[in-house]
Amino acid sequence: MLRTAPRSPPLRVPCSRGRDILEDTMTQKILLVEDDPATADFIAGGLAEEGYTVDRATNGRDGLFLGTDAAYACIVLDRMLPGLDGMAVLAALRGAGVHTPVIILSALGGAEDRIAGLTGGSDDYLTKPFAFAELLARICLLIRRNQPAPVQQTVLSCGDLEMDLLARRVRRAGQTIELQPREFRLLEFLLRHADQVVTRTMLLEGVWDYHFDPGTNVIDVHVSRLRKKIDEGFDRPLLHTVRGAGYRIGADK
Repeated sequence: MLRTAPRSPPLRVPCSRGRDILEDTMTQKILLVEDDPATADFIAGGLAEEGYTVDRATNGRDGLFLGTDAAYACIVLDRMLPGLDGMAVLAALRGAGVHTPVIILSALGGAEDRIAGLTGGSDDYLTKPFAFAELLARICLLIRRNQPAPVQQTVLSCGDLEMDLLARRVRRAGQTIELQPREFRLLEFLLRHADQVVTRTMLLEGVWDYHFDPGTNVIDVHVSRLRKKIDEGFDRPLLHTVRGAGYRIGADK
């Protein structure tokens, strides 16, 4: 079993420009495996300024030991390291089932070197000397690619009203309600903003794709038709007009 010296405390600096590139970078932890102190300080300092937490290793064995921690969002790995070279570290990580994105950082910039790095299991390869802005952009891209796709909500509801987006079906109290395509979009928009006041401008942009007011009563007509279909014949209304503000779907207040 590999043993290393105690880990140095991670750098922690409040987020700054990094939030413009990737949201909530304070939750992102980067492992930097680099034996050159000046280069390591430069990279770690820049990443910390961008809001990342940075753990550092100065040799391949420490890098491999720390790299098995699944908490890392990305690993920046120097290729020429003491103890265990970067390619051996990468092979061991991939062999152990570690799928953390890895960027190889190396002075070896020939085509064969880059090909060996990429085919050896790295996700990116950046040659030295490099611009920190480019390294940061590549890290952000790899982290973004590795994030699980957000789960899309397929059923919207409000009280006893339910909309199935996949089946394109609307029911209230178990009774199917037939809607025209525009009415369906209108109801979907309202349900996504349930219990919130939705303005005419929001509806024009979100349902009709208008970025100007056409000066017609198109919204009033469609809201009136939708209200008849989802409210008439049921115990309590769900679609409400908020005078001077817009519309709201939800329990009466």
